[in-house]
Amino acid sequence: MPSAVIVGGSFAGLAGALALSGIGYRVLVLERAPKPPQWSIAEAVSWWERPTVPQGLHSHTLTSLGVRVLRERAPQVLNAARVAGAPTLDLTDALPAGATDTAREPGDAELVALGCRRSSLELMLHRAVGELPGVTVRHDTTVSGIELDRSARRVRAVVTGDGTRIPADIVVDATGRRALSRTWLRDAGLPVAADRTSPSGLTGYTRFYQLKTSTLPGPINRGNAVGDIFGHYAGVLHPGDNDTFSIALATLPGDRALHGLRSRAGFTAAARATPGLAPWLENSTGAPISPVRVITGPPNTLRGTASTRQAPVAGLFPVGDAACITNPLFGRGMSLALEHAFRLADLLDGQPDVDIAQREAVARMTQQLFLPWYEQSAASDRLRIAHWRAAVDGTPAPAPVRSQDGPPGFDEIAAAARSDCTVWRGLTRVLMSLSTPAEVLGDEKFVARVRQAGPPADARPEGPGRDELVRAVMSAEGALV
Repeated sequence: MPSAVIVGGSFAGLAGALALSGIGYRVLVLERAPKPPQWSIAEAVSWWERPTVPQGLHSHTLTSLGVRVLRERAPQVLNAARVAGAPTLDLTDALPAGATDTAREPGDAELVALGCRRSSLELMLHRAVGELPGVTVRHDTTVSGIELDRSARRVRAVVTGDGTRIPADIVVDATGRRALSRTWLRDAGLPVAADRTSPSGLTGYTRFYQLKTSTLPGPINRGNAVGDIFGHYAGVLHPGDNDTFSIALATLPGDRALHGLRSRAGFTAAARATPGLAPWLENSTGAPISPVRVITGPPNTLRGTASTRQAPVAGLFPVGDAACITNPLFGRGMSLALEHAFRLADLLDGQPDVDIAQREAVARMTQQLFLPWYEQSAASDRLRIAHWRAAVDGTPAPAPVRSQDGPPGFDEIAAAARSDCTVWRGLTRVLMSLSTPAEVLGDEKFVARVRQAGPPADARPEGPGRDELVRAVMSAEGALV
């Protein structure tokens, strides 16, 4: 039985353990954090301290891609989520009213999302992995480096923080944004390929709430969320498990005029001013169950160590955020980590010899999976940052680009999607990570429908203007909410 050591026991590492166990690997997961509480999901999430995973305390969603992976590859986890009260959200409920082609289509069955907190879903994965034969999860353990067979350019073992040597056929780097395999390779004297990076331009503010009513207080206008990305900020609400929901607000980093979003009162004022969110914040509807938490988004990053540009070391594989990070506004992280873990297992199962050829095949697969999403996120963020910066500085916004020769822009597609359900489905498949932008834009029918779309069937709600939001936040600071 081949052996794998997975460094990192958070979401991507646990997904990797689940996938590799399924192809016959003996798996050891090494996680630096303590073991999570063994209580019910609802109780454990409330008490689970996550200093090593700060993003775990922020708003998340599982897109259609992630739901599909769980349904096909780990139905026990999806069932556990449903038992824990995680709603399956039918995205077609958000089809634009009065638009064309509203009749049910075969592909609509895939257009679902899962309303679940990140920590809840991670606990479910942790418990599912803990029940697998041949899988061990060891907590309170750090890894200081790897041992290589230089003649074969192959990994031989990992070395823990206390100097223990653990032999392994393969080593999976699931250390998230730290991507420690870069350090391991550098410490071993090997060249490390440069990363591709692009700014995400995001500071996020999140607060969680308990829903106190048996019915939703308003429509979920995005299918899996309420709210939108507006001209100078974002405000989005995601339904969660156990009758919870989260609200995430996002601004440009360093936006001092909206620094008051850190306060409970300032956050609440901005959330109430955001279209669609106010009904959820009535005293009879939702009660806060967390403080306001703040995080600065890392840049969009495609790791050189995970790409075909890296001089390969057989048996060393970055997964999830250790391979690629995209702006969390798109909500793709967990879904791409699941997809990546199972694609890796499938490739290793079909190409079991641990050698350079296998490592090169994994790099091609990884690049094929992540590159479209990195490029889409980087391009969208550049445009959004320019618009937000213009709003903050009080300068004219960049003019939209229109070209009859090239592919339509995202704003053009989004406008057409409000009156044409064929366009809406294509856009939603991209947003839910089911189809890449190139796959959708390569459909001549789709592009023609975008070009031919008439005025939207309904007006898009606009968020508060910049000055209005700043005044609301500043005037609320100091109040207790």
